[in-house]
Amino acid sequence: MEPLSHRGLPRLSWIDTLYSNFNYGADEYDAEGNEEPKALPEGSETMPYIDESPTMSPQLSARGQESGDGVSPTPTDGLGTGGERDAGKGLEMRKLVLSGFLASEEIYINQLEALLLPMKPLKATATTSQPVLTLQQIETIFYKIQDIYEIHKEFYDSLCPKVQQWDSNVTMGHLFQKLASQLGVYKAFVDNYKIALETAEKCSQSNYQFQKISEELKVKGPKDSKESHTSVTMEALLYKPIDRVTRSTLVLHDLLKHTPADHPDYPLLQDALRISQNFLSSINEDIDPRRTAVTTPKGETRQLVKDGFLVELSEGSRKLRHVFLFTDVLLCAKLKKTAVGKHQQYDCKWYVPLADLVFPSPEESEHCPQVHVIPDHELEDMKMKISAIKSEVQKEKANKGQSRAIERLKKKMFENEFWLLLNSPAIPFRIHNRNGKSYLFLLSSDYERSEWREAIQRLQKKDLQAFVLSSVELQVLTGSCFKLRTVHNIPVTSNKDDDESPGLYGFLHVIVHSAKGFKQSANLYCTLEVDSFGYFVSKAKTRVFRDTTEPQWNEEFEIELEGSQSLRILCYEKCYDKTKLNKDNNEIVDKIMGKGQIQLDPQAVQTKNWHMDVIEMNGIKVEFSMKFTSRDMSLKRTPSKKQTGVFGVKISVVTKRERSKVPYIVRQCIEEVEKRGIEEVGIYRISGVATDIQALKAVFDANNKDILVMLSDMDINAIAGTLKLYFRELPEPLLTDRLYPAFMEGIALSDPAAKENCMMHLLRSLPDPNLITFLFLLEHLKRVAEKEPINKMSLHNLATVFGPTLLRPSEGESKVHLTLASDIWSHDVMAQVQVLLYYLQHPPISFTELKRNTLYFSTDV
Repeated sequence: MEPLSHRGLPRLSWIDTLYSNFNYGADEYDAEGNEEPKALPEGSETMPYIDESPTMSPQLSARGQESGDGVSPTPTDGLGTGGERDAGKGLEMRKLVLSGFLASEEIYINQLEALLLPMKPLKATATTSQPVLTLQQIETIFYKIQDIYEIHKEFYDSLCPKVQQWDSNVTMGHLFQKLASQLGVYKAFVDNYKIALETAEKCSQSNYQFQKISEELKVKGPKDSKESHTSVTMEALLYKPIDRVTRSTLVLHDLLKHTPADHPDYPLLQDALRISQNFLSSINEDIDPRRTAVTTPKGETRQLVKDGFLVELSEGSRKLRHVFLFTDVLLCAKLKKTAVGKHQQYDCKWYVPLADLVFPSPEESEHCPQVHVIPDHELEDMKMKISAIKSEVQKEKANKGQSRAIERLKKKMFENEFWLLLNSPAIPFRIHNRNGKSYLFLLSSDYERSEWREAIQRLQKKDLQAFVLSSVELQVLTGSCFKLRTVHNIPVTSNKDDDESPGLYGFLHVIVHSAKGFKQSANLYCTLEVDSFGYFVSKAKTRVFRDTTEPQWNEEFEIELEGSQSLRILCYEKCYDKTKLNKDNNEIVDKIMGKGQIQLDPQAVQTKNWHMDVIEMNGIKVEFSMKFTSRDMSLKRTPSKKQTGVFGVKISVVTKRERSKVPYIVRQCIEEVEKRGIEEVGIYRISGVATDIQALKAVFDANNKDILVMLSDMDINAIAGTLKLYFRELPEPLLTDRLYPAFMEGIALSDPAAKENCMMHLLRSLPDPNLITFLFLLEHLKRVAEKEPINKMSLHNLATVFGPTLLRPSEGESKVHLTLASDIWSHDVMAQVQVLLYYLQHPPISFTELKRNTLYFSTDV
């Protein structure tokens, strides 16, 4: 199925649309190109490139069928694997995959028909005294379209009855095998594609009649569609065959995934997939250099090497730019504002020839203009808002809400995500033109900064000449950006038209084991990055392993995932030279020794067992293991099976056994944090090493006499993590299951007096050990927040970390509240954070006063 261009989807994000509801719209242009680019015209690329990645096969589920055979892209929960029930589901999935593909074939055939429609009358006039086009021009523009149409019409007519009269024994592998064997016609089409487009463009410019025809070709809507026709440009339609080969290939992946190995179709589909993949590889070998080439007026070939959206600090404010790296020049552009219906173009802000481009070393870098850094709690607030809007969109769709209301919510979500994208980056990337100006970008990830730097430095190894572009040359180069770009949309999830955000929500546990391949001894450490809300964020860092070629970290981390699809590992050499200070952010710049990225495949990761892997980077091999816990699982408390130790044991049992008011573990961890961690940046937010936390847990459970010695030697983030783990593993939350609904209702009260009365009454209703421990923790967190200028942990940050930990219901209770994992995260968790924040912002609460003042806390408001 074709992406819906008016929703701003790039041509290769077919996954986001292929199996969602088949609501086919016009391939129209939404050309509001400003600092916040919206939809980009589909089919505008003039250089074909075919994505042959097999990793992009969609996850399917027979849920939320809003129209036709619409299927929402949610995880399959192991459909089609193991057992008769799963085998049945697998065969049902085959039908769903085929239904979706059949519907998209119908659209494709209608598009080919629309393209062929003007060919006959054009041919008829070609032999008259007033031809619109010559026969040669017609042959060039419509080359092989008729053949492609006939192949797909025959395929569709054969497949349709098999899907409509479905039974589990139906076979159709031979149809896909035959379709794959006819791919040669696409090779001829692709070879002619560029000249077909150029010819169509020239004919449009010289012939008004043809221009009118090519600007508005009428495509029939699907049989069940309300829209009878949509208007599409010839340029967009000529792109469809190129897009189609990729989609057919990727659908074969899905069919194979849901076809039992002993099914007669299995070997036929395998063969079809092999032919298709070989075809794509051979096509791409021919196309790739040509795809990114642009010729200057002097006849030189300049290729696009890399492009992407970056945040530039310009005149003291953050601007979203589209940056293009060509073989000899770096060009920074933004989308121009254009009238509706007009072709979008880029506006060049500046360019630097690579021969003149230098990266100032940290100590040479002049002082950076003052960057306004948004506090973490505001960024977290915005993430919560986006999650809440996503939930509202899902609810509207589930309740068959008005499309206008959904579009309004999506617009709001886009604005919030755009704000987040613009304001999150803080890592400086400075570029200097040796003949003048410096430019400063702010990036979210060291990985990204390293990628840009390395790509530029590779090109600079060639013999490059300095130059100045004339205004005409600059115009031609900027004009080519729109057609050549490989990144089409700004990376926000609202650009993906799906019912749920793709990626994983929950916790990824990663153990970084060791690394090999270093040529000489160094001080080495690794960092882990995951994508979140459209950009990458650094989430964890191993300790530095000193003076070695084979570091053995064996450190475990728990990383929160928010719709994440990729994990990146970077390996650094630690620099201790104080002269290497970066003036942009006062940090010593460590050297990146290697970096690598892996896709987080939900099916591979979502097992209870550890999955071991090796990532190769620049000659270095890093060995790591990972496993994933989904958010709904991580939101459950596991009831304790033991009554010894302190973890997982009721707080009343522990305090009674210890004859204490506050559990020993809570007192000792808090004391240690206040002694040496209260000024630690990100205390309670940055993960401690999981193996250290487990060691501390074992020591506290065993009531070992060496606890204090161990605490004094342990990394402070591990101690903070142990405290959080203690509260998380309580069999019921500190603020109790019984009172949880009342806390949720109390925080929602709008009258301040009523809220105060209710919230204090609820505290007084807690069992004494819970209340005393809560008040003890509350005063500690307030003391941590007093150091916010140094540790960057505000009351809001602390409430975000501890709110769910102290309030999240236990397993029995949570069944009442659980709906969608994302729904929990946006609504329940926001309320949990607000409850803790209320008490953190409240004047000091004394246990004695609270218990004495029963009159004030009467239920009469």
